[in-house]
Amino acid sequence: MYFGDMSLDAFARLGTGVEPWLSFEKARAFVAEGNLPQARATLESIALMPAIESRFRLQAWHSLREAGGQPPASVAMEVLCVIVEVDMSKGQDFLAIYADQTAYYHNYSGASVIWLRPDTSLDGQINSVLSAARVILPLIGLPWKEPRRPPPRAGNARLNILTAMGLHFGEGPLRALDRDRNAQPLLRAATALMAKLTKLPRR
Repeated sequence: MYFGDMSLDAFARLGTGVEPWLSFEKARAFVAEGNLPQARATLESIALMPAIESRFRLQAWHSLREAGGQPPASVAMEVLCVIVEVDMSKGQDFLAIYADQTAYYHNYSGASVIWLRPDTSLDGQINSVLSAARVILPLIGLPWKEPRRPPPRAGNARLNILTAMGLHFGEGPLRALDRDRNAQPLLRAATALMAKLTKLPRR
């Protein structure tokens, strides 16, 4: 669910009987009936809900594209999520940051931190990551059209930027990315946020 790229059928079946799950289920039923125009309209209405969770918004746009639609130009390149994947030889460090000011960090050791914005104390760090992503997004170019790749190989890091148009990413050796003038601001902003997350008091 972090990348918002599940199949509509699988995602809708996770629902809880409330919105936006009810609308996802309606869209799934329209697709099953072959009524793609109505499915696209329903999915776009989900994606444009004012206070919807960013992960739901990503999933709605993904399912819309799978149903043959495209997001409106006004929101197409809005940065909805940044995911940083780093191979640590013994496992993977994984940090997901969303436009709704939530964040999820999974350490290669198995430890995890989930930030659901109980207050605004991390807004500055999260916004720094999102701002850095907006700067380099035009340099990455068109979204990736192939299936999402497996985790990066040993010593590599991957910087994923997710928009309504899909997945945009850059990948390379961690040290090289940290020296790259374009990638460095995003990587360091993400590292600073990760440090803050790991120092949060356990609740």
